[in-house]
Amino acid sequence: MSTLLVFDAGRLNIRILYLTLSTPRIYCIARMKSFSACLWVLAVSVAFLVQTSASPVASAPVVNLGYAQYQGAIIQDKVTNATHTQFLGIRYAAPPTGSLRFRAPALPAVTAGVQQATSSPPSCMQGSGGLSPTTPFRAGHLQSRTEQDVGPSEDCLFLNVFLPGTLDQRKTLPVVVYIHGGGYIEGAADTGAGNDLIRESGEGVVSVFIQYRLGLFGFLPGRKVKEGGSLNAGLLDQQLALKWVQQHIWQFGGDRAKVTIWGTSAGAGSVLQHVVANGGFTFPPLFRAAMTSSTFLPSQYKYNDRIPELVYSEAVSHTNCSSATNTLDCLRSVDVNTLQAANGKISQGGFFGTFVFVPVVDGTFITDRPTQLLQHRRINGKILYSVTNAFEGVIFVDQSTANTVQVADYVTQLFPNISPGQAKAAAAKYAGLGTNIDQVNGIMGEAIFICPTYYLLRAFGGKAFKGEFAIPLGHHGQDIAYYFTNGVAPPFANPSFDTAFADSFMDFTMHLNPNDKHDPANITPLWQMWQGSNEMLFNKTDGGDAVVQPIKTSTALLDRCNFWQSVAENTAQ
Repeated sequence: MSTLLVFDAGRLNIRILYLTLSTPRIYCIARMKSFSACLWVLAVSVAFLVQTSASPVASAPVVNLGYAQYQGAIIQDKVTNATHTQFLGIRYAAPPTGSLRFRAPALPAVTAGVQQATSSPPSCMQGSGGLSPTTPFRAGHLQSRTEQDVGPSEDCLFLNVFLPGTLDQRKTLPVVVYIHGGGYIEGAADTGAGNDLIRESGEGVVSVFIQYRLGLFGFLPGRKVKEGGSLNAGLLDQQLALKWVQQHIWQFGGDRAKVTIWGTSAGAGSVLQHVVANGGFTFPPLFRAAMTSSTFLPSQYKYNDRIPELVYSEAVSHTNCSSATNTLDCLRSVDVNTLQAANGKISQGGFFGTFVFVPVVDGTFITDRPTQLLQHRRINGKILYSVTNAFEGVIFVDQSTANTVQVADYVTQLFPNISPGQAKAAAAKYAGLGTNIDQVNGIMGEAIFICPTYYLLRAFGGKAFKGEFAIPLGHHGQDIAYYFTNGVAPPFANPSFDTAFADSFMDFTMHLNPNDKHDPANITPLWQMWQGSNEMLFNKTDGGDAVVQPIKTSTALLDRCNFWQSVAENTAQ
């Protein structure tokens, strides 16, 4: 193993990222074993490998948004030498602190003077995924663990905007809004990746990267929150950012009628949430198209179900608010460090590879379980492009349990409300698909990531394209290095593959059709809409040649997805 990068992200407790030279494996060594934080580091650390892909060359003109004026920077892309303009750290909402904690985001206050938009904004408070060998929700309690370091800031509702050329040269271009992943508890808006998307579009898009409240701060569930605050605050942050785009993106050369929303992992799960938001009738529309990379749909309980109420009670307990007359007011008044400590303890106490603070069915913004809304085609957006990775579940399963894991028991740990009979039926669906650890890898990957993607595809009917990323090992998150490159060659450095895969997202953003290619060197063959079976495979041969070819969706996979959909009431999806 060779050390290629030492990455010190102390606030996330990550110390070293290793890459092996013989295979495209990626390893993270984290003080708190925060595997999902490692994914986020992979997504953003390319901006720190060797050098930045763009350097400032002059001051950008000022943009007046009404409530504030911002001045960004004109930069020159070191890959293409093209001129780009970027604005980093534009505030789109008031600080969600004090009385605004656990409430829907408020509009920002009017700020005098010109604000500099040339440096990274503070990220939202960070946490980690579950580390427990068992689910705490069957046992009725959560395990306390080592306290998490306090994240950067509660005041984190900012976004970054990137455009080709300069403001005085701006055109009216399609817009891609990227929502970062990280299990709804980690991540931040990348401050360089927007230039990658402009490059991969042939200078044909405006890109926006947004931040939103995470973990306990953004996804605290429970009846008390419904009554005295706002559920799914993190999703409401995203919605306000999308409204900001509708109101202001024209000043950056973007066409608000041609917005595509895109995300990876929990970012893709967020896209799913906006697709079904408001019962599929968000008005006025906030986007015309949706893209998902590794759609994340964990259990999404009703806000006052047993497990969400238990999570709320644990938050109250860990912050010494149990004796308060109004526990939500107490949570609003506690020190941010105390709240962040509870955020870390509760999150790490979840079952290994799962995330405790995730969206809930709130009855207003999310009116029903996502699978129900998708089944009835209650959707926003006109067309979809979705990509899944071949083996999504591996990194979310404790591989050290390979010799001991029992498949049916694993299902009950992953879905605490599933019945014993349903758990046995699930195990039967995966029997014969390798060893027990192979089977639970498949269950995690398909039930949580891959099958929800097919539910989305079905909901859009004939208006959908499907891709599969299978470059070995085909694990969750390994596709990110191919579209957020910062000018650094990805693990499989084949120009033909890189162009075909990365450009497909921007071609879809611009034309709603990956067949309409801006680069004539793109080797992707005719790409049929999904229509129940048509996909495009992105892979490589053992000899290192690019493989970009049509394939058919596995009927056995769709059968397993039909099973998970049939028990979705018990899995709370």
